[in-house]
Amino acid sequence: MHKTKEQKHLTQIFAEALARVDPYKIITNKLALANEILTIQMDEGNISVDLKEFERIVVIGAGKATAKMAKAIEYVLGDRIESGIISVKYGHTENLKYIKTIEAAHPVPDENGVKAAHMIEELACSASDKTLVINLISGGGSALLPSPMHAEIDGEKISITLEDKQAVTKSLLACGADISEINCIRKHLSNLKGGRLLRCIRPARSLNFILSDVVGDNLDTIASGMTSFDHSTYCDAISIIDHYEIRDRIPSHVLKALEMGNKGQLIETLKKDEFEKERAENILIGTNRIALLGARDKAVELGYNVQILTSRLEGEAANAADMFWAIAQDERQWELLEKKPACIIAGGETVVTIKGKGKGGRNQEMALTFLMRLGQDKLNGKDIHFLAASTDGNDGPTDAAGGFADSAILEKSREMGLSITDYLNNNDSYHFLEKVDALHKTGPTNTNVCDVQMLIVK
Repeated sequence: MHKTKEQKHLTQIFAEALARVDPYKIITNKLALANEILTIQMDEGNISVDLKEFERIVVIGAGKATAKMAKAIEYVLGDRIESGIISVKYGHTENLKYIKTIEAAHPVPDENGVKAAHMIEELACSASDKTLVINLISGGGSALLPSPMHAEIDGEKISITLEDKQAVTKSLLACGADISEINCIRKHLSNLKGGRLLRCIRPARSLNFILSDVVGDNLDTIASGMTSFDHSTYCDAISIIDHYEIRDRIPSHVLKALEMGNKGQLIETLKKDEFEKERAENILIGTNRIALLGARDKAVELGYNVQILTSRLEGEAANAADMFWAIAQDERQWELLEKKPACIIAGGETVVTIKGKGKGGRNQEMALTFLMRLGQDKLNGKDIHFLAASTDGNDGPTDAAGGFADSAILEKSREMGLSITDYLNNNDSYHFLEKVDALHKTGPTNTNVCDVQMLIVK
């Protein structure tokens, strides 16, 4: 793709956002080891751990950014690590010496994820009070560590299968449920999520390093809160299914398990009073806000007047695109947020309610919707440039991080006779943007802190 000056600037701004949330840099900067004392630097006060108190150090974890986190832990602790297993998305790997990597599917789980979950559960359950367990948790961990629930109530067996979890995940993704809602249901169908992993680790001490990919950075939502207490209940899970009216798409025995849990026949996820008795420390190391600050600093360096709108952008991707289009027009005419040249930045995680059979992701859908609005502009839009991209490098089930939108891309699409409306109606943003060379591809970034959207108005 031959990039315009503004497209190059948007690429540079996004690259700096990624650099700020590189988990390897974050962990190696936060951790220090001297005389067998591991110090974790925290804004609210340092944590010190005497490694001489432990007979074993094991490392476990799951997520799109977990391989880079593991590489950093290996750098700090080296051969003090007795063993380790992590589950990562296919291709999101690093060369590791002491920690075994299993690649699995995301966002819909597969058999490799089940295998990883079983191995990690076994390793966690082997921990004693003389074991230090280091958990490396990042977004995507829910799908990458599927451990379907099995229980027996009054002689009746409840067995959730991988196929059940796949069906539930697909239904929730298609109906437009957000990550908190999806993870609420995942937690209540899992042996490990919703704090249940801590029950396996007990009585060991755990240090849980967490990279947030959820709006608001709620620990009980990131990777379905494997090491956090959980606010949600079986009742909440049922309510979400009913809200989206998808009972007919959920396997009947999954509904039965949730209803049995709601009646108190299944053990709930870990609650606050139980969590407070655990030897567990959750350490949040990276967030979308940090990425936005990196983007801001780079945009200022490039000569823009910058405004960060929010790190909590949610809702339908198309609606978010309409908001950015409205802001672009206000900036052009009134300079309401910043003087031109302006760079308006936001982050968060939108959703797409799938109606078609095409290929794409929420950021590509946002970029294509923005391009459609640009096509309605009476002033030809040459002063407006937009990029929406996912920090993990994969927007939805695609190999693109996101997409660009500007007048040059619009003109190219018109020359090719492409109908933006037809592609949007089929949720096929990927193939439209591919045809006009407007996809932004980074490859797997091995970090994951939601999405970043950047709007330039010259």
